[in-house]
Amino acid sequence: MATIRDDRRAFFKFGLVAAAGCISLPRAARAAVEAGRHERRLAFYNLHTGESFGSPYWIEGRYLPESLAEIDHVLRDFRTNQVKPIATSLLDLLFALRATLSTESFHVISGYRSPATNAMLAGNGSGVARHSLHMAGEAIDIRLPGRDLRAVRSAAIALHGGGVGYYPKSNFIHMDVGRVRTW
Repeated sequence: MATIRDDRRAFFKFGLVAAAGCISLPRAARAAVEAGRHERRLAFYNLHTGESFGSPYWIEGRYLPESLAEIDHVLRDFRTNQVKPIATSLLDLLFALRATLSTESFHVISGYRSPATNAMLAGNGSGVARHSLHMAGEAIDIRLPGRDLRAVRSAAIALHGGGVGYYPKSNFIHMDVGRVRTW
């Protein structure tokens, strides 16, 4: 469940994205910000569990607790079955990306990652950060079937909403709501 602090942070960050949209957001993202004034909708398909979500998560200025809980469940750590709230600022960033790309559903490789899972992955030397934002529910690894991965990466970078990692060999991009950076 998102906290009031998380909601305020998400509102502020989305407001900054909306304000910056007049200057730096692609036309489709600006349209998303405008269209998202009444409803924000996302769709996820978890590649590991086969579970999906596809509904509004925000309507008329309010995050929907039932939808947020469903998103948290779909994006949980599938290895440990642990659930953590996903930052609403990350959802809003994905909403802007979705509108930019006119995509239906994000295929999720990794959402929330428990500290135990993160330590195991980092110990395997697979390029996992020891203090990953996945553990805070502030990062996601996605792919979009039928979309060129470079185009998805470019669209994500253009949003200036956080970190964007590019993993072409594994066919996914990483997005987070940390500081703006790329790798």
